[in-house]
Amino acid sequence: MPRRRSISVRRRNTVTVDTGTLEVMQRVLGAFDENLATITRELALTARVEGTEVLFEGEEAELGAEVVRSLLSVVEAGEEIDKTRLLYCIELAREGHASDIGGIMHDVVAVSSRGKPVKCKTVGQKEYVNAVRTNTITFGVGPAGTGKTYLAVCLAVAAYKGKAVEKIILTRPAVEAGEKLGFLPGDLQTKVDPYLRPLYDALQEMFGYETYTKLMEKGAIEVAPLAYMRGRTLSDAFVILDEAQNATREQMKMFLTRLGDGSKMVVTGDLTQTDLPEGKTSGLKHAVGILKGIDGIAVCTLTERDVVRHPLVSRIVRAYEREENKRKKGAKQ
Repeated sequence: MPRRRSISVRRRNTVTVDTGTLEVMQRVLGAFDENLATITRELALTARVEGTEVLFEGEEAELGAEVVRSLLSVVEAGEEIDKTRLLYCIELAREGHASDIGGIMHDVVAVSSRGKPVKCKTVGQKEYVNAVRTNTITFGVGPAGTGKTYLAVCLAVAAYKGKAVEKIILTRPAVEAGEKLGFLPGDLQTKVDPYLRPLYDALQEMFGYETYTKLMEKGAIEVAPLAYMRGRTLSDAFVILDEAQNATREQMKMFLTRLGDGSKMVVTGDLTQTDLPEGKTSGLKHAVGILKGIDGIAVCTLTERDVVRHPLVSRIVRAYEREENKRKKGAKQ
């Protein structure tokens, strides 16, 4: 779809945006103008539609126009507008960053086995992806639903397909089993499968099941618990440590010092969901504190604003954060 300019006309707290075509306008405004209703409700505006134009009236009329312009960028990039993305565009407009959505939409991180392009959905995700691309070690810290692991896997697949690395290594601490898996029945793969399933799922989506299986068989993809990284040097590999908040300080040091020539590491985790025994310090928290600022190492903090699951997930995250903050204040008193 050729890029089209949206023209705004201002008169007495009225701003008009031309969406270009009726088809585009329908996609922007949503079924039964549901998206438009959300914009006017959130920004306390009134609006009407004339042909392909949307007219906003009210003190925040320009913000309404900015939201529509950002939604036009989403449509131009071939993406759909869901409620989460709509609310995010409104939030960006309030902060004066509505134009940022265009740069996000046109950056393809990777392409799935079905030919679907994977793109960032938030500014935070875009910064995270850029950090991984430009640094040797990247820490991605944030709540569930922010795409930390999924985007890391997508970048690993893109690096492998682009022959930047020869191998993809994915690992997680098996905290629930205390890293002692011998008491479980079956071989190593059977024992660790429950802990590594999210990583398998992402890889299968990106490679396709058949290719994924072949790569696993020839060792180009390796998925193993963190304890099995000890004593190795990981060269020419894209290595992802997931759920890193459950790694101890000793395990984190062990993992990071496995880095070999031609490799890239991504460490992801949520510091609010640590499952370590009482008295054990999270290796992720410790590493972020002492390694931040070192050349070649990036620390990206994602927040509830970057949650791309159901809108309720963001509210749940915020509720838990408020409760945690109250608990910390109470402990200090």
